[in-house]
Amino acid sequence: MTPAENRSAVFHVLDAMDHPHGGRILRLRLDRGDAPSLRELREATLVAVSGEGERRELEVGGFADLGGKASDERLARTGRVDVHALDSDGKDGPPVDLKWEVRLRYDG
Repeated sequence: MTPAENRSAVFHVLDAMDHPHGGRILRLRLDRGDAPSLRELREATLVAVSGEGERRELEVGGFADLGGKASDERLARTGRVDVHALDSDGKDGPPVDLKWEVRLRYDG
């Protein structure tokens, strides 16, 4: 599956917490579209939007093992993945939190 085929993947934030070394740990659930591979997630920019219209651009710094080791098979089967998200747009404002919608944007 190519990145272009996964542009429609939409996640919702189920849980969010501060990471001790910066950024946030986001527990994501796939709501619409096909599950991307972990490589596609790692290479994409995440665009998070709150219900009030706040917008953040994030980079995936890695995958957390809170709910189990991340794998393509696990993401495809459960639709869930925990990511270490780093703010890449430098905006001030509220951090990404529960119920935000997250989409993948490919820069390639």
